[in-house]
Amino acid sequence: MKETTRRQSLLATIAVMTGTLGSRILGFVRIALISMFFGAKGEADVLNAVFNIPNNFRKLLAEGALSSAFIPELSRQIVGDSSGEKARKLSRNILSLQLLILIPLSVACVLFPQVFLKIFVRFKDPAMADLAVRLFRWLFHYLLLISVNAVLMAVLNSHNNFLIPALSPLLFSISVIASIVIWHNSIGIFSMVLGVLGGGLAQILWQYPRYRKLGYSLLPLMDFKDEAFKRVMKQWIPVLLTSSIFAINQQLAILLATGLKEGSTTALSNAIVFWQLPFGIFSASITTVLFPKMSRQAGEENWEKLSATLQDGIHMLAVLLIPSSLLLALFGPEMISTALQRGEFTQLDTALTARVLGAYCPGMLFVGCYNLFQRSFYSLGNYRYPLRVALFTVITDVGLSLFFLFMGWGVISLAWANSIAMTIGSLLMAGGALRGKITLQTKKMILHFLKVLSAQIPMIIIALLLKRWIGLAGFYSGSSWGNLGVLAGEGIAVVLVLFCFYLLMNLDVLTILKRGRSGK
Repeated sequence: MKETTRRQSLLATIAVMTGTLGSRILGFVRIALISMFFGAKGEADVLNAVFNIPNNFRKLLAEGALSSAFIPELSRQIVGDSSGEKARKLSRNILSLQLLILIPLSVACVLFPQVFLKIFVRFKDPAMADLAVRLFRWLFHYLLLISVNAVLMAVLNSHNNFLIPALSPLLFSISVIASIVIWHNSIGIFSMVLGVLGGGLAQILWQYPRYRKLGYSLLPLMDFKDEAFKRVMKQWIPVLLTSSIFAINQQLAILLATGLKEGSTTALSNAIVFWQLPFGIFSASITTVLFPKMSRQAGEENWEKLSATLQDGIHMLAVLLIPSSLLLALFGPEMISTALQRGEFTQLDTALTARVLGAYCPGMLFVGCYNLFQRSFYSLGNYRYPLRVALFTVITDVGLSLFFLFMGWGVISLAWANSIAMTIGSLLMAGGALRGKITLQTKKMILHFLKVLSAQIPMIIIALLLKRWIGLAGFYSGSSWGNLGVLAGEGIAVVLVLFCFYLLMNLDVLTILKRGRSGK
């Protein structure tokens, strides 16, 4: 497989960003419908808490830990075996492993849901606890569907096919939205169940034709003595431990939120959805594209190119995530009220969600850099250092969460603790990378960050002036087309100011594109 140029990587990143943008927009429609029909308390709290359980497990058995161990080895097999047979064999073995783990686990969750829920949630209201059991019995099966989907996505990405996997989440959101709209009156909160399971199946069906065209199969193959499979398992164990640490940490945050005042769990979940809008579009897209590329470069032992790829990724993260986090923090109340404040979702719910979102924003760039550095370690076959950093980061997060809760900060404690802990973890990951085979141009990076930060100053000034001129009173009246228009106008104005200063400073999203035209 030929090495991808910077231009090809950029175009692939844009394709992933486009798909992710559509998915995030539909995601907002989804949470807006949930908020309108089910509010921000009661049923909504239960739904958000229960759905987070399979979502956290997917980080272990789907596109998280398993993909992080699977993609580097799959990329090596694709590079080293032109026939493709070894790569196809490996993918079938991985699918078989998932089925052996998830089918018995799904059956156990149907038979003994109370046992699992005692670990993950602590609703005091008996009605909410009973609803959690009934939802859990169904929603947990989403994990099996998304795990199969993750194998298809990993294979396509490793073959430089990014658009089809990037568009698959759109089908999930469309399925959930349609189910809620059609069946919320007849089956209530369980309309979400139909949408989730239907969306998971739709994602598989969407990607399968391209997956099959590449010569891959969904038929199980339990040749667990295969050397490539053994290497994935050897790599998966430390990645699994690392991902388990973060999954436990995130689940602990939900557990702590369910024990706070009613509405805290939904405020936390909704804040993360808004935070994930730019993060998913930019950071996740960049990491999705660059991880297979770094894995191939590591397989070729081309450390210079790997370092250059990592540095390009960090530069792009800074250009995109610094203004994203600032705009979310500045316009959080306006965005949340415009998107969600209708029906059962009140002004108080908007205010609480905005405060949680504001506490998450300072950590956005550091979370993006952490994930990219982590993938660079994985591409090099180094899994121990990320594990040690993950353990330290999570201990810090939990300790700060408990301290801030003791101080009486409520659900906002969880967001601030995460931002601070991930900042520390990101700096530790960077330090570890520089002591290894990665060589970054430190002076160039510092200059780049200073230029990016300087470009934010006029944007912030314009944003504050607009907020002062327009005010919040109109937004707190609730969602309306007028408020959407005003918010869009504010957003366009500040982004245009930022873009002009990026042009003046010749920042990297533009210069990478210029370099790519020459095929470098």
